[in-house]
Amino acid sequence: MRHARRRMVRRVARLAAVGGLLLGGTMVTRAVASEPPDASAAPPTLARTASGDGAGLVSRLGTDRTAGHWIGSDGRPVVAVTDERAAEAVRRAGATAKRVRHSMSELRSATSTLRAAPRVSGTAWALDYRSNEVVVRGDRTVSGPDWSRLTRVAQGIGGFVRMERTEGTFTTRLNGAEPILSTAGRCSAGFNVTDGTSDFILTAGHCGPTGSVWFGDGRGDRQIGRTVAGSFPGDDFSLVEYANGKAGDGADVVAVGDGKGVRITGAGEPAVGQRVFRSGSTSGLRDGRVTALDATVNYPEGTVTGLIETDVCAEPGDSGGPMFSEGVALGVTSGGSGDCDKGGTTFFQPLPEAMESLGVRLIGSGRQGAAAGASATASPGAAAPGASAPVTGVGGSPLLARLADRRNVGPGLLIVAGSLVALVATRWIRAEQDRKAYRRHYSATWG
Repeated sequence: MRHARRRMVRRVARLAAVGGLLLGGTMVTRAVASEPPDASAAPPTLARTASGDGAGLVSRLGTDRTAGHWIGSDGRPVVAVTDERAAEAVRRAGATAKRVRHSMSELRSATSTLRAAPRVSGTAWALDYRSNEVVVRGDRTVSGPDWSRLTRVAQGIGGFVRMERTEGTFTTRLNGAEPILSTAGRCSAGFNVTDGTSDFILTAGHCGPTGSVWFGDGRGDRQIGRTVAGSFPGDDFSLVEYANGKAGDGADVVAVGDGKGVRITGAGEPAVGQRVFRSGSTSGLRDGRVTALDATVNYPEGTVTGLIETDVCAEPGDSGGPMFSEGVALGVTSGGSGDCDKGGTTFFQPLPEAMESLGVRLIGSGRQGAAAGASATASPGAAAPGASAPVTGVGGSPLLARLADRRNVGPGLLIVAGSLVALVATRWIRAEQDRKAYRRHYSATWG
């Protein structure tokens, strides 16, 4: 029985040593394979590269020969073009070209005609680059006669305007990351910004007019600041000046729950098909994809244009909360339809436009050496005050990704060396035990 246990222990030890060799070898091989040419610089992510390449091609070819760009299922840029010469230029640049009938100029002309028609509350439209159409949606509050009148306007434009009815109601999400409270209701803090002298919270404009006083701590007993500028309707952004003029430590971190956060390293423009994250005090951290750009929404309070359309869910109270991707700030929550049980559509005010209009910049966005999307420990009040939900796939990384990280070459080599030592040791122990057993047997045989 004792010999059987020893054999079992030796077998387990050998298996563990072999497993260690395989694991260490995988770490070293994959880490070396992923080493960038310049190890001192973090490589750009595929989504951000694809977005930039697509935007550059559209800008170079012009709106009469293109009709938008998006990120394909393989992560590469796809550009809609109207002629073969433009398609050849796109392919030479390493992107995918898709021939379409209508140019961006035609699509924008259609939206201008829709804006000029009598306003119908509860409707929205956006440019669907993939289908080369303008999609007009009407929620359940739109009456039959109003929908018929708008349908006639769309038919007069052409067959590339698609009419859809949608469930739910297009509303602002007033009532957000940690909540901020005022007499107007509850909203979410967005991003911390500065004009070089004072610090502010950039949030949604519909949350409250200039002069609104905001409180925090959930009970409304700590004054955060006062709204000093904003725009709604038309746009949907506002600026809340901190009561003491400063955002405090960790102002460039968006909190995502459990004391963790995502460091925001800059602002950018999204691309259709890009994966994005949104945080808010009602529904926490949620993710989805950008589905359209340059969207117009006719809220009951007024019309807002130039919005980002996504399939990320949101609920009342999420207004003003931050939307970001890979550490890049993209926008603040405006409104939408549906909820986080059934899903829905959510619109965002683009951040670069808002900051330019307000004359502010992101706090910490000029700091060098910050990797996009780097996780950080959120200090109290970070992102004033950031989101409150567990993060999935933002701040953390799965086991395989950590093992394949190029920085794990050293640990991988250590595992390989330790496994070799263990394997040699088990072989030596087994050989030594076999020799002792042979001596005993030889002695017993010959007396």
